[in-house]
Amino acid sequence: MSENIWKLESWRNLPIRQQPEYLDKKELDGAESSLKKLPPLVTPSEVRHLRNSLAQVANGNAFLLQGGDCAESFAEFSEANLRSFFRVILQMTMALMYGAGSPVVKVGRIAGQFAKPRSENSETIDGVENPSYRGDMVNGMNFDEISRRADPSRLLDAYHQSGATLNFLRALFRGGDGALEHISAWNMDFVAASAQGKHFSTLVERINECLGFINACGLSTNQVQQLAEADFYTSHEALLLGYEESLTRQCERDGKYYACSAHMLWIGDRTRNPDEAHVEFLRGLENPIGCKVGPSMTRDDLLRLCDKLNPNNEAGKLTFISRMGAEKVAEFLPQHVRTIKEAGRSVIWSCDPMHGNTIKSPNGYKTRKFNDILLEVKNFFAIHQAEGTHAGGVHFEMTGQDVTECLGGAQAISELNLSDRYHTHCDPRLNASQSLELAFLIAEELRRVRQ
Repeated sequence: MSENIWKLESWRNLPIRQQPEYLDKKELDGAESSLKKLPPLVTPSEVRHLRNSLAQVANGNAFLLQGGDCAESFAEFSEANLRSFFRVILQMTMALMYGAGSPVVKVGRIAGQFAKPRSENSETIDGVENPSYRGDMVNGMNFDEISRRADPSRLLDAYHQSGATLNFLRALFRGGDGALEHISAWNMDFVAASAQGKHFSTLVERINECLGFINACGLSTNQVQQLAEADFYTSHEALLLGYEESLTRQCERDGKYYACSAHMLWIGDRTRNPDEAHVEFLRGLENPIGCKVGPSMTRDDLLRLCDKLNPNNEAGKLTFISRMGAEKVAEFLPQHVRTIKEAGRSVIWSCDPMHGNTIKSPNGYKTRKFNDILLEVKNFFAIHQAEGTHAGGVHFEMTGQDVTECLGGAQAISELNLSDRYHTHCDPRLNASQSLELAFLIAEELRRVRQ
């Protein structure tokens, strides 16, 4: 297929990975047809605004915080869970903003992160084989034939929950709930309750001194819009391309195509082949695009992905999300950073310290060690400092809930604790306390690098 010819449906002519097998093609066509008639979840103007903000990240003048659920679920959808996510993402933002000394662009893994790639198409338990669980957007977790059937009606369920999620989060972020003084009070609560409270108290005191200075200048944090409201964007892995195509719209203003299921989409490490369907679809969009970069990435594929996903070399268009693992990041990442730098390509480098550090505990739980996550982040910053490039952001699987899915942190979650509140539908997430602890530790690292 010619590099210069792109159509909304051109991906359908190429090989595609990680797709569910729908038994009823007419039912799938009907669901996609219904999605095409529904209002978009985000607008092209919002996407352009995010592109501008990410351009600042690419140029070294801002920092990217991307985080949220491994896989959203229908069962855990509630006001309380959304409020807890809102609170922890803003607390992390304040810490990182102070550490980086620059704006923080907030992008959630939310309002669309319902589908997950799997290592195997099926799984067998006690001699019974069923399709693998691929996220609530595709099928159910229960291990039975009916639950594991790929159900097209779930595409519409995911759309409606995404719309409700976006509506509520927009109200929170733009309604004054995210004012700096509220976040400061939450951080003080965290310091008081945290096992490492004394360690972070100095940082929180410095942040509060900055807020006190702002108020002393007559700029009330409640009255100044920039201090009382916050921009927030959504993202998810673009895995089910029929869903993405159905929610893509051609903008009347510029005639270009925008995926209106989220502000930002990314391609996973399993689906980033430059000659296959996922790259083909995303290369035609105006949205900022992320691409996971694992240990198997080659120099040639890295440059080919730049050519396809960011042919005009625009700042803020392409984010490479490194997911190497604490033991491999020092071996593989420097050569990729060097390749991009020497080629003069404009990309954002972000660190996903979650996926390369997944292990299985002796009692059978999939988990991650807090110290491994922190080590990969520190190595990521050290590599960019050594190469003279900008460590642009971090990408976490996290939740505002008090789950017990990752080992360690100030809470000292052990293998014995994993079963207490292990709620994830797929991969283990940092809980609220671990997320904040990590943000404060990264803030200290950012401040050290900056100074």
